[in-house]
Amino acid sequence: MLAIVRSATISGVRGYPVDVEVHVGSGLPAFTIVGLPDTSCREARDRVRAALQSSGEEWPQRKITVNLAPSDLKKSGPSLDLAIAIGILAAVGRIDSELLDTVGFLGELGLDGSIRPVRGALPMGDVVKTETVVAAMGNAAEMSLLDCDVRSVGTLGRLLGCLTENDSWPDTPEPTPPVSRPRPYDLRDIRGQQMGKLALAVAATGGHHLLMVGPPGAGKTMLAKRLAGLLPPLTNAEALDVTRIHSAAGELVADQIPMTDSPFRAPHHGASAVSLVGGGASSMRPGELSLAHKGVLFLDELGEFSPSALDGLRQPLEEREVRVTRAHSTARYPADVLLVASMNPCPCGESGAPGACRCSDVARSRYHRRVSGPLLDRFDLRIGVQRPAPSELFSAAVGESTQDVAQRVATARSRALKRSGCVNAALDHAGLDSVAALSPGAQSILENAVEQGRLSARGVGRVRAVSRTIADLEDVGDDVSVEHLCLAMSLRVDPFGFGS
Repeated sequence: MLAIVRSATISGVRGYPVDVEVHVGSGLPAFTIVGLPDTSCREARDRVRAALQSSGEEWPQRKITVNLAPSDLKKSGPSLDLAIAIGILAAVGRIDSELLDTVGFLGELGLDGSIRPVRGALPMGDVVKTETVVAAMGNAAEMSLLDCDVRSVGTLGRLLGCLTENDSWPDTPEPTPPVSRPRPYDLRDIRGQQMGKLALAVAATGGHHLLMVGPPGAGKTMLAKRLAGLLPPLTNAEALDVTRIHSAAGELVADQIPMTDSPFRAPHHGASAVSLVGGGASSMRPGELSLAHKGVLFLDELGEFSPSALDGLRQPLEEREVRVTRAHSTARYPADVLLVASMNPCPCGESGAPGACRCSDVARSRYHRRVSGPLLDRFDLRIGVQRPAPSELFSAAVGESTQDVAQRVATARSRALKRSGCVNAALDHAGLDSVAALSPGAQSILENAVEQGRLSARGVGRVRAVSRTIADLEDVGDDVSVEHLCLAMSLRVDPFGFGS
């Protein structure tokens, strides 16, 4: 007997439909899975056997062959367990095969017959083209975002009762409305650092990458942690995309479905290139760059990251997409992130303070070379952050709150989106000519900067985009003045003497 059950697998952040074909025939008792299963998928034979027996079903003492079609697609994870179990029962006549034409199955089986949630249920549910999808209770919240009938069941035995004995389906838990958690950090807590606060507002408005360089304790990390609070809430489409990515990574939080707030990711400086960019040998997974999609990726202590890991960010930052190619598969991950990074000016962190730096010229040069020139050129904003003066540190004056600055950012950002359909950092050369035309005086300033080696060709476009963002923040209409251009250049300093 042959039975075909609809299911899906995941690679990267995308789901792929899988037809689980189960054949139970004559021959010595055996269980074989074919169709490029990985180790966790191949181990389904033991989980399925124990789950069926724990649910009171007999294990057929015959030759069982399971084919996971299409056979040229690598299958990973335990999401096919439930479909294999249902396929076996249908092949021996325990379940009516006609029921399987309109029902898909996603879930891992426990040895006791429980149905456990799986990683990536949302993107996999997108591609199971059936009227009904059966999944674990733990996946009910994210599966509620699908446009199909979702049934959540806790055990294999209960599921068999619903399929064969007309038992009523268990009530699917109502999805919990997402809770918008207040950001724990506020700009009003920071004393001084006016240039840093301006850079945060410009970065959030125009989507410009930001690098802060300064001594320890100056406030670089404090500033970076407040950047996500300046970004506007995600649109419905953006929230669904971000939720899919986090589902694929297995990092969804129950009361954050769908994810409506911009994500903030801050990986440790020991992170590998694969953990940052994405990929993997056995299974393709999104990296920190994709988990920060439509949000902020904060790289603290940038100079301590592996140079190879940092250089892997260059192409994704430019194209806003990660393309990972392996011998067995290729994956694409969205990577529209706002990158903010901080680092010390030298290994000891005291460069620039007379008599305080303990680093040799060779040590400083080696430290600076860990951040390549091409990566440095991707930062539209590069500022120095100094320790606040004692008068600022102990002042009772309170600056603007995150909420106040976020309102100005939202107004300026909506102005740019209405004008160009994208944030200013995404404008191409033609777009800049349209919305940030150069006056003769501004063009002369940029020509001198290029001749002196302070700006690259990319840098010219980046400075023009930043000047357009500054004009939007000041709400001065369509004009970009020489003052705006000069301020944009002052926000793109060369802290290490690399040259732009």
